[in-house]
Amino acid sequence: MQDLATKFANLTIQSDFIFKKVMSRKRICKHLLEELLQIEIADINYIEAEKTLEPEYTSRGIRLDIIVADDKNTHYNLEMQVKNNKNPDTDTYVLPKRSRYYQALLDIDLLQKGQPYDLLPPTFIIFICVFDFFEKGNYVYTFKKRCLENLKLELPDEATTMILNTKGTHGDISKDIKSFYDYVNNHIVTTDFTKQIDDEISYLKLDTKVRREFMLMEARLLDERREGIAEGEAIGLAKGEAEHKLKVAKLMLAKGCYSLQEITELSGLSIADVEKLKEEA
Repeated sequence: MQDLATKFANLTIQSDFIFKKVMSRKRICKHLLEELLQIEIADINYIEAEKTLEPEYTSRGIRLDIIVADDKNTHYNLEMQVKNNKNPDTDTYVLPKRSRYYQALLDIDLLQKGQPYDLLPPTFIIFICVFDFFEKGNYVYTFKKRCLENLKLELPDEATTMILNTKGTHGDISKDIKSFYDYVNNHIVTTDFTKQIDDEISYLKLDTKVRREFMLMEARLLDERREGIAEGEAIGLAKGEAEHKLKVAKLMLAKGCYSLQEITELSGLSIADVEKLKEEA
């Protein structure tokens, strides 16, 4: 528990937990969106903080940090990304496909059954990355669908993906967004906006209910990781045992002096499995 208390005391805006709590403050989230998009927003409503979208039990669910809608029904999903993760099996970065998946499930959730497609509201998927995914130095990378034969022709589906680069060096961003980047990177307070964020985090860390919530969440995640490790070890043992049985049966078949009954008894395989191995040999 002491380790968790220390971990909680050291949390920054880069933590999903703290990021969600800070962006749950309307004045902060609203101002961030206004400064980022250079628009005026009369009000925002929270759809659900850290919403889990699971369209079908066979599909992969996702947990979204913050989803808000403004007075014009534009929906925004804000995500903090600290690690530029790769899929070890394919050696490819996951962020592009993650953004695609987030957009798809968000759209499904926004359109009620039987409603026409044109009722889908404008959406912004916004990843706040503490790394430069494209390594071009931009503060912001904004993506919309365009025609390859005519790049001036945009598909008006009103879906936008923005990948923010807090380590950027050039581009057109406001003073408050630049100060927000500095705060995310180095915990530097340079404007009233980042002071509001810093004060909010200080208040959160003094709140015993928030601390308890964090500790319960971490304990639950630890239990889930332990269960996952145990399941993985069990699968590994089962796989190893199966491979051992096959190896024993193949060696006995290769010697050619054992009956099918003897092979099944010593290897643990069924007669049908041994006969199949014999046919394949």
